[in-house]
Amino acid sequence: MRVIGPDGTQLGILSRADALLEADRAGLDLVEISPNATPPVAKIVDWGKYQYQKTKELQRNKKRAKVMEVKQMRLGLKIGAHDLEIKLKKIRTFLSEGHKVKIMAFFRGREMAHQELGYELLEKIIEQLSDVAVVDQKPQMAGRNLSIVVRSNNNAKA
Repeated sequence: MRVIGPDGTQLGILSRADALLEADRAGLDLVEISPNATPPVAKIVDWGKYQYQKTKELQRNKKRAKVMEVKQMRLGLKIGAHDLEIKLKKIRTFLSEGHKVKIMAFFRGREMAHQELGYELLEKIIEQLSDVAVVDQKPQMAGRNLSIVVRSNNNAKA
């Protein structure tokens, strides 16, 4: 295996026993860095310090990662035109912030007999949001709710 010393210098290709002996002489641990390389790469380091640095690096990466939330907007079937405009404005702000939005049309009482009204409402919403959003999840019924998920159209799938 290729061995790297505690100061970062290459000690060359050593057998496992020789590498462990070198680590023991330095009073440190032998850590396998890249097991899939040919030959495998090991480094002589202080294991506790190495592990601490790795966890700190993971925390920094996690902090930098942008968290994408799924925001939710609920609408009744009998929503007025102005109320719908307000809801659409809020959906647009969510999308501009990079979030996905789950839009739910909920049915009350006998409205369940007219599910086509819910589909028409969601189609109207999709049409009005077509300039900023694309449908991520097609309309689906779950109990008394009909829902779709939309995302900003500039967050194209890779």
